[in-house]
Amino acid sequence: MSTAASPQGARAPFFRSRWVPAPDHVFEQVDAPLPAGFRAAGVACAIKPSGDLDLGLLVCDAPEVTSAARFTRSGTLAAPVLLCQERCRLDGLRAVAVNAGNANAATGRPGLDAAAHMQGAAAVIAGVPEDRVAVASTGVIGVPLPGEKVIAGLRAAGERLAPQGADDLAEAIKTTDAYPKRAALRVELSGGPVQLSAQAKGAGMISPAFATLLCFVQTDAGLEPATADLLLGVCVKRSFDRISVDGQLSTNDTVILQCSGRSGVKVAPESEDEVRFGEALDALLRQLALLIVADGEGASRIGRVVVYGGEPGSVEACARAVANSPLVKTALHGADPNWGRIVQAAGRALPDTSPLALDVSIEGVSVCRRTQAAEFDRAALAQAVRRPEVEYVIQLPGEGAETEVFFSDLSHEYVTINAEYTT
Repeated sequence: MSTAASPQGARAPFFRSRWVPAPDHVFEQVDAPLPAGFRAAGVACAIKPSGDLDLGLLVCDAPEVTSAARFTRSGTLAAPVLLCQERCRLDGLRAVAVNAGNANAATGRPGLDAAAHMQGAAAVIAGVPEDRVAVASTGVIGVPLPGEKVIAGLRAAGERLAPQGADDLAEAIKTTDAYPKRAALRVELSGGPVQLSAQAKGAGMISPAFATLLCFVQTDAGLEPATADLLLGVCVKRSFDRISVDGQLSTNDTVILQCSGRSGVKVAPESEDEVRFGEALDALLRQLALLIVADGEGASRIGRVVVYGGEPGSVEACARAVANSPLVKTALHGADPNWGRIVQAAGRALPDTSPLALDVSIEGVSVCRRTQAAEFDRAALAQAVRRPEVEYVIQLPGEGAETEVFFSDLSHEYVTINAEYTT
């Protein structure tokens, strides 16, 4: 399986952000198949008008698979999310059926029926019980899911299932994504090496309250259900919960981790291997999260805002306000080190009971001290903010709290893409 492509289509190392260093015991693999016990396929079933791949099937052949899942916190859950939460054994998922081009959201009872038929057909094709099959959808909201196309696509995918099918799966789940997001890693544990792979999608409708995304993670390590659930929960909070493209919360977000155990290496709870596997999963999901931000519809730069001091609620509100500010995001796009926009966004999120003295730095350059302009080399800073990644640091009065949010810039192309999304 090849590494994720860059927006220009050239191959690039998976771990390429300065904010996500690869752990010493994690190694990227190029053109590697899925971890032992997994097969996947992606096909075109005419949900997307373009004729591109739009349906995927992922199957684990290990009967004793363990799994964990996380879903959007939206108040308007899509039919596949509702079905997974109500009808799936989330700690033992054997298969995932997924389509792109149609979210099957805001579709009422017919949408729930379509999701159930999708689950049932995938169960028959994969040869597993229905409650061991998760379903996921992504695309346009409020349009009925074409069930006959989905069933036909699942049959075609079932005939093409292969350990080398991850590339097609990653392609099949794209919507406005400019490129597929995927990785294959080798993780060295005390009991021996294990494989870790993932496929993800996401570009628009991304909010730090979880993102508009689908992400499927596979490993041949053996994890107990409680361990898988714990590690996935922690790593999602440090990755997909930390990103924003446009501050919009999706109806369909789904992240699933499946563990086949076929490597023979077991990750015991509260062991050194649990720490090492957790570090690998954390780095994997954080880099995937940054690929989603980098692929934000029309995006050209990634920002990272780090907030220190104050109370946990204050730093969180401040970071999210800056990350979601259209003024900050357009300044990032234009390579404009306008720190006044950062102060304005932070002030909007903080208590107004008294004047608040805060410090701001951009790319390590102090631009504001105690909410007043600082002396700095403007030419050097202007050059620094032209880089693909730009970091903002805000210090609030007090100590003890810290948070971060990654966000994309806001461009003319974002408006164009979303103004024409259904037309």
